[in-house]
Amino acid sequence: MSQKMDPKVFRDLSYGLYIVTSRNGDRLNGQIINTAIQVTSDPARVAVIINKKNLTHEFIDKSKVFAISVLVETTPMTFIGLFGFKSGRDIDKLSKTQFKEGVTKCPLVTEHSLSVLEAKVVDQIDLGSHTIFIGETISSEVLQDGQPMTYQYYHQTLKGKSPPNAPTFQAVK
Repeated sequence: MSQKMDPKVFRDLSYGLYIVTSRNGDRLNGQIINTAIQVTSDPARVAVIINKKNLTHEFIDKSKVFAISVLVETTPMTFIGLFGFKSGRDIDKLSKTQFKEGVTKCPLVTEHSLSVLEAKVVDQIDLGSHTIFIGETISSEVLQDGQPMTYQYYHQTLKGKSPPNAPTFQAVK
């Protein structure tokens, strides 16, 4: 039985816009994601979904640690573009922003961020093209007050696009 599916429905799901970072030895990397969620409260665990083609995936898979920075709504598109449309294989993204080292030694992006947290991977689920990394939160900090960037705001107000590796990418037909 063939079912009608409208891919625009997925834009109606509520998402935020975050930077997830990790490290591989002395190398640091990060990327924009739209899927970071709290999955339990005791212990406090979070999940991120990362495309297997991304360098950040490789770093999290090897180091078993990651950090999340919650972006403020006023984050400029040039900053989002640095982490969302450029590869860490080509440029050192963290050299172009303010960050501090966390207890896991993951970079915590503080520029344009409301809050940050770090997690140690306790489980991961293979989804084919992506992996869900589930991490136990080991530190968190509120950096400033403000409105978090939502994916809807990014698309409707800033006129942002989804890169090909994003779970919400829709090819133009």
